[in-house]
Amino acid sequence: MSALVIVGHGTRSAAGVDQFTALVDRVRRRAAGSVGDVEGGFIELSRPPLTDAVAALAGRGHRSLVALPLVLTAAGHGKGDIPAAMAREQARHPGLTYRYGRPLGPHPLLLTALAERIDAALAGADRAGTWVALIGRGSTDPDANAEVAKVARLLWEGRGYAGVEPGFVSLAEPSVPAVLERLRRLGARRIVVAPYFLFAGVLPDRIVARSTEFAAAHPDLDVRVADLIGDCDALADLVLERHAEALRGDIRMNCDTCAYRVLMPGFADKVGRPQTPHDHPDDPVGGHHHHHHDHHHPQRHEPTLRPGQVAIVGGGPGPDDLITVRGRAMLHAADVVVADRLAPQGLLAGLRPGVLVVDAAKVPRGPSMGQDTINDTLIRHARAGKRVVRLKGGDPYVFGRGHEEVQACAAAGVETVLVPGVSSAVAAPALAGVPVTHRGVAHDVTVVSGHLPPEHPGSLVEWAALGRSRGTLVLLMAVDTIGRIAETLVAQGRAADTPVLMVQDAGHPGQRALPTTLDEVGELAAREGVRPPAVFVVGPVVALAPVAAVAAG
Repeated sequence: MSALVIVGHGTRSAAGVDQFTALVDRVRRRAAGSVGDVEGGFIELSRPPLTDAVAALAGRGHRSLVALPLVLTAAGHGKGDIPAAMAREQARHPGLTYRYGRPLGPHPLLLTALAERIDAALAGADRAGTWVALIGRGSTDPDANAEVAKVARLLWEGRGYAGVEPGFVSLAEPSVPAVLERLRRLGARRIVVAPYFLFAGVLPDRIVARSTEFAAAHPDLDVRVADLIGDCDALADLVLERHAEALRGDIRMNCDTCAYRVLMPGFADKVGRPQTPHDHPDDPVGGHHHHHHDHHHPQRHEPTLRPGQVAIVGGGPGPDDLITVRGRAMLHAADVVVADRLAPQGLLAGLRPGVLVVDAAKVPRGPSMGQDTINDTLIRHARAGKRVVRLKGGDPYVFGRGHEEVQACAAAGVETVLVPGVSSAVAAPALAGVPVTHRGVAHDVTVVSGHLPPEHPGSLVEWAALGRSRGTLVLLMAVDTIGRIAETLVAQGRAADTPVLMVQDAGHPGQRALPTTLDEVGELAAREGVRPPAVFVVGPVVALAPVAAVAAG
């Protein structure tokens, strides 16, 4: 396994050194098993020096390293100083080779971290009335300064701030007071100064000092300074992503922030889509109008899927387009998808190239072995730093064993993102024209698993109560047991002529909806060769279905 040396440029700030050291430790913990060895060192000003970090790795037998510059933009340190320092290490250790990772920014993980720091400074105040001054280090390299301007633009896009303006604390204009004055003249009343810096140091302290001076001179302005990015999981995960990228030799252009590859806030409709010709909204022909109704209500929680997390996603009742917008966004972000037989198969064809798809239906089934294998698969890929999606049909938490996977991940220390889906229990009747509740007809609906027959000792269902009940019953996984269930319901008090609707392949072009009654449903299911997935609806609501079968979709 390749070793990773994280290279800092150094600082006179003891706090900054501590934060760097803490991040190296965090990367080491989060990389357990996926990176052979992790060390960190500085090229100047601070201990431990880079030379000690490389010597430690070489002493443990490593001959091939990834050297990752812990810099946000490629300027003098990243382009010249760190490669020169690594060249000196190669002279000290003959036979040592290294791959050089690229700078950390701009990247969605960093943009999200910046937005979190800004929101913390806002403490509940709204984004729409807030201007942000994003303050970079400043460089004599115009390319590095342009990167800060790019980050400012990306931070503004889709997040609902009044605006984001770039500024610099040294060597480049506008300075901190100059950018604050610019925002004041634009009419800003509340400004968050966001340092585009990883760790504490002389320059971040200077940002605070300049901002405080400006605020004191302009008491009508609300000026706040956000925290630095700092030692956090997002930064550690990004370091590991850059490490993996360097090993693959995949040092791309600006694809980190390409809305056609990566889910960026407010642009969920673009990921994975071909770029189609469209009219600009300002063109006289029109035809492609961007609606801005929602700018007064910016999205507060952009749910994203980070490396090392498992999203347990409900795919909906069958058709590809009945998944939620959030579920679709998770799929677009996924590196690994573990899919059920009942998950919408067409969605798998639209995944990014190179995504690993694991078919859970092919997992060997023994007594509970299948689920254990699936759990292990989710955990293994998450620990390897992948974004993992577990794609299920319907809603994962309605007879979908979704919570078993949540518990297994929790026990393994793997974070989960829970995305509910449209349940076939409600959707299949609706797609066949039957509401599960209706004013004056049914005020309750009970969703029952039919996988065990009523007389089975393992059944947890109170069939006698369901026989007495007047509400709607929806039976899932009951194709093999529907005859015995119907007999039991009649024996416990339901009328034999209670209407029943059987819906097979709901929402698909081949959807079948067969009306019958409780005393005849068992015979009908056998005679018609009903196959899963099928849903049975029992109760007076069935009589509300239109006479002609409703077309799917």
